[in-house]
Amino acid sequence: MAAGTHYLPGLTPTNEPSVQTSDDAAGYYELGEKLVDTNAPTGPIAERWTTRKFENRLVNPANRRKLDIIIVGTGLAGGAAAATLGEAGYNVKSFCYQDSPRRAHSIAAQGGINAAKNYREDGDSTYRLFYDTVKGGDYRSRESNVYRLAEVSANIIDQCVAQGVPFAREYGGLLDNRSFGGVQVSRTFYARGQTGQQLLIGAYQAMERQVAAGTVEQFTRHEMLDLIVIDGKARGIVARDMVSGEIETHLADVVVLASGGYGNVFYLSTNAMGSNVMAAWRAHRKGAYMANPCYTQIHPTCIPISGAHQSKLTLMSESLRNDGRIWVPKKAEDCDKDPRDIPEEDRDYYLERIYPSFGNLVPRDIASRAAKYMCDEGRGVGPAIEEQQPDGTTKMVRRGVYLDFADAIKRLGKDGVEEKYDNLLDMYERITGENPYEVPMRIYPAVHYVMGGLWVDYELRSNIDGLFVTGEANFSDHGANRLGASALMQGLADGYFVLPNTIREYLADGPFEKIDDSHPEVKAALDAVNERVAKLMSINGTRSVESIHKELGAIMWEYCGMERTEEGLKLAIEKIKELRKEFWTNVRVLGSPDSLNQDLEKANRVADFIELGELMCIDALNRRESCGGHFRAESQTEDGEALRHDEEFAYVAAWEWGGDSNEGGKPVLHKEDLIYTAIELKQRSYK
Repeated sequence: MAAGTHYLPGLTPTNEPSVQTSDDAAGYYELGEKLVDTNAPTGPIAERWTTRKFENRLVNPANRRKLDIIIVGTGLAGGAAAATLGEAGYNVKSFCYQDSPRRAHSIAAQGGINAAKNYREDGDSTYRLFYDTVKGGDYRSRESNVYRLAEVSANIIDQCVAQGVPFAREYGGLLDNRSFGGVQVSRTFYARGQTGQQLLIGAYQAMERQVAAGTVEQFTRHEMLDLIVIDGKARGIVARDMVSGEIETHLADVVVLASGGYGNVFYLSTNAMGSNVMAAWRAHRKGAYMANPCYTQIHPTCIPISGAHQSKLTLMSESLRNDGRIWVPKKAEDCDKDPRDIPEEDRDYYLERIYPSFGNLVPRDIASRAAKYMCDEGRGVGPAIEEQQPDGTTKMVRRGVYLDFADAIKRLGKDGVEEKYDNLLDMYERITGENPYEVPMRIYPAVHYVMGGLWVDYELRSNIDGLFVTGEANFSDHGANRLGASALMQGLADGYFVLPNTIREYLADGPFEKIDDSHPEVKAALDAVNERVAKLMSINGTRSVESIHKELGAIMWEYCGMERTEEGLKLAIEKIKELRKEFWTNVRVLGSPDSLNQDLEKANRVADFIELGELMCIDALNRRESCGGHFRAESQTEDGEALRHDEEFAYVAAWEWGGDSNEGGKPVLHKEDLIYTAIELKQRSYK
């Protein structure tokens, strides 16, 4: 914690509700009623979760066998939830669009998972993890949710060790730790550079055990296309068998979305190519609120773009910033040189210079913007690429900075560096053809995680009864910026420990009335999906789905990426509206709907990305402040740091679907005040 910070038990508010006076987005949206989390706990913050678990009603084992749960997604949040709820005795249907649950995008998280176990005796604690997470999110997350996350983090490590996850260990056998950005302690547990993969295998094994036991039924290669809502309650999904093309309905007593984030709205991102927003967006169109959609994270440690041909970017784990030093040449004329020929006195270790307290381990949003500024000054490194400018012209720009392991190799030896990072450095060499043990790596920021997602209350329940949302698909824990190694923590916390304790409060009202495929609302949802598919197949225009997605990504990155302005966001909204018209009148979807058709899958996803992109820009336009991953150029300090405005914007922006904007519809904004009791709001400083 920063100097002067002291423990607050959570009994007295430390801030007042905000009152928005500026409104750059006037005319683009309608203001709805205030939103209140009626399930939010009170009392001492350290007791809230324990008290809530006791207060929530139980479901006896005999009744659990009569209750059906649909879980969409098999990453850490979805896989852990399916395993836990199946073992508890519920009937679980698990859906994923991949050919195996083991291919969920959680597998790509490399660097580690946070937990407040204080193995290093360096001052860590539950409260410090809570504080670091709220501060790292620039004070735009709910304190009760974040404290619960910090509280259960230690249990996650014990659970995973018991499953056989091969965490790195010190010589004496104790679990090893390393540091990640935004903290000054070592709390990140890791399995070399493949932590997400190892954790996902653990959750997958636990889920497969329940598949064998008969409590979990698995549906691979199935994609959710709509949510079935009956009498205001989520009662099932419409899904497409991606192999046969058959569109099916699946019914249950409750639906859980664990479908990940929407970073691929930018086209180029570190996400898997198939990652999409469809499950969440289909729920949004049925009434679920989408919260803080403009909060997207730009990760500073990615392999730079190499040209216009790319459709995917590769993440290099943030863990590399533990031992690698980030620098650029002090003089622009040195950017053409071999970095090994640039003497130490001509190198600018800019993060260590600007942020001496945290150095290379500043949070991701700060490290990303700093890299952009260095390149904007003309001190970027690597090959020059053509980059479109806001005025429509193009110019050649170097977008890269060095991540150098020379000092680490001197200190630890090559073997010591290999032991920690070999698979990551090997991956870098395979992609770039450069040996990072000999030549400094080149990195540059790229779209990674999203902090926005469907709105949920403290119980992880959306505003639609019977619809729960976990992991990256919800908005609840990270505010405006996620600290490194916290995604895996939230996914497993939600799946193993939070959802199983909160969903039972809802299921305690069961058994519920059984619904079958003949119900009018089920038929209506099925018909709507079939009509949408038929429409997509009938347009028969001249543009490929890929070309439209790429154009959308260029708009989003240029105007709603690392830096946003009022003028740029308004221009982006108009461009996206035009692109949506182009999509629905001129897209060409190849193949047929009644068989394997990846072009149709992509078309469904891109249609939703276009609508989401417009909402993201409206959300960013409305929030005339800079916080975390949302940086408005109009709101910054004299030295270029993000400047928040708590008096106006200390709220969650929960957006209600208001209809197609091309037909006059406008999203409706519901504000949930962020009131803190266990922490004091401050402007962030990592200097």
